[in-house]
Amino acid sequence: MQPAMIGGSGAVKSSAGMQLCRSIAEMRFAVRGCKAKNQKLGFVPTMGALHEGHLSLVRAARRQCDAVAVSIFVNPTQFGPNEDFSKYPRTFERDRELLEKEGVDLLFAPATEEMYPPGALSYVTVEGLSEKLDGRSRPGHFRGVTTIVSKLFNIIEPDVAFFGQKDAAQVAVVRRMVSDLNIPVTVAVCPIVREPDGLAMSSRNRYLSPEERVSARALSQSLASVRGQFEAGERDAAKLIAAGTRTIARDPAVRLDYYEIVDPDTLDPLQSVSRPALVAVAAFVGSTRLIDNVMLTP
Repeated sequence: MQPAMIGGSGAVKSSAGMQLCRSIAEMRFAVRGCKAKNQKLGFVPTMGALHEGHLSLVRAARRQCDAVAVSIFVNPTQFGPNEDFSKYPRTFERDRELLEKEGVDLLFAPATEEMYPPGALSYVTVEGLSEKLDGRSRPGHFRGVTTIVSKLFNIIEPDVAFFGQKDAAQVAVVRRMVSDLNIPVTVAVCPIVREPDGLAMSSRNRYLSPEERVSARALSQSLASVRGQFEAGERDAAKLIAAGTRTIARDPAVRLDYYEIVDPDTLDPLQSVSRPALVAVAAFVGSTRLIDNVMLTP
C-alpha cells in the first residue's frame, strides 16, 4: 500500500497519485480539478470485489480519457430482501491497491448514508424496460441501478462511462435513462472478460464451491451451442433457445432462471434473428445466480 496524504477538501491522496474521496463534497471538489484542466473524464462504476473484468474497463477508460474515476459502492437498493447484500464480497484495501496500480486518478468510496441520507424518497425508474430479463427475476433491481447510476453521474459528471457487456440488460436500461434524461455522458460498452474455461468473470464467482465452479461452465457452453447453431444457418429463436437450454439441462446442479433472445436495446423477445440479437441466460448454480450473454449478428 502506498503511503497517503491529505488532498483538497479532505480527500486522501496516495503517493501514487490516486485521490480517495469518501464524501460527495470531496468528490465534486476533485472532479472540478479535472474539469479545470479541461481533462476528458472517464468513469467506471463498481461494487468492488474487483477482477479482470473491472480492470479491463479501467484500462479502456485510461486509453480513451485524460483522467479516470472509479466508484466502489455496494448499492443496497439494487438488492432484493432475500438476496446477497450482507454477504456480497467487500475487499476494499485490495481493490484500492489494484486501482492505484492501474493509474486511476479518483476513487469515490462513500458510505451508504452518504448516498442515501435518512428521509431520501426519490428514485429513478426506466418504465417498461426495468421489468425485463433480470428486472423480471429481481423486482426493483433496475430501479436501484438507475437511481445509483444517476446519482453517480450527477456527482462525477463524467464524459464517458464504461460498462461491461456481461451486464447487457443493465446497459440497455442505463442507455435509455441517459437518453431520456438528457444526461451528457457517453456510455461505452466493453467486451466480456472470461476465465480460460469460458466462465464470465464475476465477483459472485467466489461464492462457488469447486464442484459448482465446474458446473458454472454450462452457461458459456450453452451460449457456444447457440452460436454454433446460428453460424450453421439457424435463425429461428425458439430453436436456438432450445439448443441452449439442452446444454444447461445436462447438469442437474444448474437451475435455469431465464433463456431469451431479445432486441439488445428494447429487451423485447425476437422470433427470429434477422438483425442483431442478444442471447441472454441467467441460472442458479447452487445458491449463486450467474448471468451471461452473447450477441448474434446476421
